[in-house]
Amino acid sequence: MSTLNLTVHDISIVTGSYSKKEAIKDVSEKMIQANLVKDDYTQAMFDRDKQISTFLGNGIDIPHGTTEKRDSVIQTGVKIIYYPEGINWDEDNNIAYVVIGIAAKANEHLNILRQLTRAVIAEDTLTRIHAVKTPGDLLAILQGS
Repeated sequence: MSTLNLTVHDISIVTGSYSKKEAIKDVSEKMIQANLVKDDYTQAMFDRDKQISTFLGNGIDIPHGTTEKRDSVIQTGVKIIYYPEGINWDEDNNIAYVVIGIAAKANEHLNILRQLTRAVIAEDTLTRIHAVKTPGDLLAILQGS
C-alpha cells in the first residue's frame, strides 16, 4: 500500500458564504481538475452524503463518493477547502470549516484518516482552525502538529 501525504498544494482557502451543496461541488471540481476522479464522482459524493453525514467533528467534514463509484476514481488523493466563515453542514447544525474531499481506489487514504482523527479529537482544533491564515497553518493542524 502506498502512502498518501498531504501538502499545501492540496489546500485552498475560500472566503464568502457557501452552502453544503456548493462546497461539495467545489471540492469535487478541484478533484476533477487534479485528475483524481471522473466527472460522475460529484454525484457519488452527493449520494454518499445522503446516506449518512460525513461530518467528523471540530469543524471538519470529509465528503467522498460511494463505494459503488470507486471505478470513477482515477487515482487516490485529496483536495481540501478551508471556509473561514463556515458552512452549516447538516440538520444538527454542525458547522464545517474544513472540507476534505477524498478519492480512494483502495485503502491508500487510511493514513490521512488516521491523521484527521488526531485533529478531530484534539481539544484545541476548532480554536486553531479559526486562526488559520495560510494553507500551511491548516496543514499543520491536519497533520496533528
